[in-house]
Amino acid sequence: MEEKKTKENSIGVVETKYFTFAQPPNELLLDGGHKLGPITLAYETYGELNQDKTNAILICHALSGDAHAAGYHQGDKEPGWWDSMIGPGKAFDTTKYFVVCSNCLGGCKGSTGPSSINPINSKPYALDFPILTIGDMVDAQRHLIDHLGIKKLLSVVGGSMGGMQVLQWVASYPDRVKCAIPIATAAKHSPQQIAFDEVGRQAVMADPDWHKGDYYGHSQPEKGLAVARMIGHITYMSDQSMEEKFSRRLKEKNYSFKFTSDFEVEGYLRYRGDNFVKRFDANSYLYITKAMDYFDLSGDKLIPIGKKIETRFLVIAFQSDWLYPLYQSQDIVRQLKIRHADATYCEIKSTYGHDAFLLEIAEETHLIKHFLDKTFLGYNVKRI
Repeated sequence: MEEKKTKENSIGVVETKYFTFAQPPNELLLDGGHKLGPITLAYETYGELNQDKTNAILICHALSGDAHAAGYHQGDKEPGWWDSMIGPGKAFDTTKYFVVCSNCLGGCKGSTGPSSINPINSKPYALDFPILTIGDMVDAQRHLIDHLGIKKLLSVVGGSMGGMQVLQWVASYPDRVKCAIPIATAAKHSPQQIAFDEVGRQAVMADPDWHKGDYYGHSQPEKGLAVARMIGHITYMSDQSMEEKFSRRLKEKNYSFKFTSDFEVEGYLRYRGDNFVKRFDANSYLYITKAMDYFDLSGDKLIPIGKKIETRFLVIAFQSDWLYPLYQSQDIVRQLKIRHADATYCEIKSTYGHDAFLLEIAEETHLIKHFLDKTFLGYNVKRI
């Protein structure tokens, strides 16, 4: 990948790559019992893989993320979604580490998902696409890591749904992960978290333009998807951050006495919803939220009784995160400690709510840099 410096500490201009595998008759067997193939994963890489291939870090994105985690696509004004964390001298220092980020299976930003063409009928899969799990997403990522010639990842990192993938990597391939950094996540969804996802899905499916998922070639259910995003975005913020950002400020001097956006917070949510439908597929939203709800590595599912793993953990949580509250991260650490795993828990004071994992850059950088450097040094010393 050619990198062209555009800003200080930026990795510059990057390109998305594509890896296709699971060609028939070697389709990927999914947790639900269906087979899927061929499968394409969109991915980006930053930095250089060292000769021993011991410096690879996999970044896993959240629900609405994609493979473009850092740098700039040609002509773009805004960088990748975690650019503040990836690059020279940053938390994931690309002068030391080789960073990989892929769009998850079921996504809509280059990876195979419900909007992809079904080779059987040459039409978009729509609801013919099989239901997925977080385990299926990680299994697909594992094929990509194999393709890149990496036998063991130095680290797997991610926030929110990305954190679920981190935990799944350890559960599925403990011998292939040197250290894991799950951020603002949970080992399983609570009833409240499932409820929020279900309300979002029902908003999409209630839109008359959804047509039972067969809307490709027509207008996608924009109103329903926008409402789903508005609901989700409320859960990403905290009461304090919303008070500081909006309070009860009006867009105009007086109430309109109409069902319009009188308050700034209303206009903001509508703006977020309208922007989301321009870049995300409604069916992908349904499939990915369902995969999150199915996810369950609680109890001894993460590390089975009697099994010991060498993976080191740095679990990060944020005090104002009410979507993935502190107790869920603490439960992860408790289970790791019961299994005598090397686990460090860090709680960051923040008013940003769940969005803090994308915003508390200085604190995260300090914690992650130290943890990664210590792990990388110990990894290579041990190998010598």
